[in-house]
Amino acid sequence: MLLLVPLVYLIVALGLIQEQALGTEAGARHIARAVSTATDTADARRSADVVLASVVEEYGMDASTVAISLDCRPAGSPCPEAGATVIVTVRTTVALPLVPPILGLDRLATIPVEATSAQKVSRFWGAP
Repeated sequence: MLLLVPLVYLIVALGLIQEQALGTEAGARHIARAVSTATDTADARRSADVVLASVVEEYGMDASTVAISLDCRPAGSPCPEAGATVIVTVRTTVALPLVPPILGLDRLATIPVEATSAQKVSRFWGAP
């Protein structure tokens, strides 16, 4: 009985971390794909916002802790552009369960989760 409580806590905590890890990975992959297949920059931004909102809702993520960064290779080129590689990184934090908000312990008991995805943009991107 003494080991049962920590074991159940560990299983619940690992389940929460796994769910957020799957959410960040899905978000990075789908946002990279949406940006690379968009018709123009405005459409890319709109598609990325829709995909992010969908992933946050589906995986039960806290929208205030989700951060996205978008980068393109080769460096220095406008992002996105035809022929570039879009690199999307999604970051979030997972709060451990049952940690009380006393003395800021709830802010300290978090696990950072990050996922990155790369997608090649068509050389015909943005062409009419």
